[in-house]
Amino acid sequence: MHLRTVRTVAALRAAVSAARRAGRTIALVPTMGSLHEGHLSLVRAARAESGFVVVSIFVNPTQFGPGEDFERYPRDERRDAELAAAAGADLLFAPPVAEVFPPGFATSVEVAGLTDVLCGAPDRRGRGHFTGVATVVAKLLNMCAPDVAFFGQKDYQQSVVIRRLVRDLDLPVRIEVLPTMREPDGLALSSRNTYLDAGERKQAAALNRALDAAVQALRDGAGREEVREAATGVLRAAGIEPEYAELLRADDLGAPRWEPGERLVLAVAAQVGRARLIDNKLMEVPATSGRGTGRAALVGG
Repeated sequence: MHLRTVRTVAALRAAVSAARRAGRTIALVPTMGSLHEGHLSLVRAARAESGFVVVSIFVNPTQFGPGEDFERYPRDERRDAELAAAAGADLLFAPPVAEVFPPGFATSVEVAGLTDVLCGAPDRRGRGHFTGVATVVAKLLNMCAPDVAFFGQKDYQQSVVIRRLVRDLDLPVRIEVLPTMREPDGLALSSRNTYLDAGERKQAAALNRALDAAVQALRDGAGREEVREAATGVLRAAGIEPEYAELLRADDLGAPRWEPGERLVLAVAAQVGRARLIDNKLMEVPATSGRGTGRAALVGG
């Protein structure tokens, strides 16, 4: 199946406008390409509920810090177009950098607070990473004007940031965040998994095992620090030094209050070989007999 590709905002808007005039709802699946089953699950979900599905491919230079992998990030547009078409996409938007960030571009979108922790902490990638993410997502939403946009839970902090910017800027789009897709051994699907050699690939499966160990610790009545230590222990036993392993409120990434019904996210990040990997799981705290000692129910991820 041939998938039409457009590279300018004008062409994208013309195609979307024609679909909307025909009474079709518009869905956007933003990606950086190198599509895998996680991306394709989003495309299929968009296809199931929308009349016109746009997949964007743009490796955003503003979200890569110095020394990160912008130049070597995997790119194969022809393969991506074939996969997107087979999953049900109607249009591929693959703009050059100058179309998204033309000469003289001087505007950025910053979501404060949510970007100061996890991947955005100053000693990690820093807030600048999420400024790049928020800016490009805001632009893509304005370019396409979709009714709904689909993202994956693996990039959990990103999804929280995007929900907040949509709310704060009154953007008329619904954000859908779908569960993380995994390999049979639990490793979250990621374009950066291609950086791993055979030994590193086996080692990387420890991220999901670390999340499972932390979930079990919380179910067994562990407090916040014990939950974190359960995760880091599994990672270190596999020869991985975690960048972070944190248990936070799912909605705003603040410190947990250990209240009944409170939604939590357990997030981890680690460098394995050349690949910086992230993963997370969502939980909910049920009724407890004491602060931080309740049994937790796994609710997603």
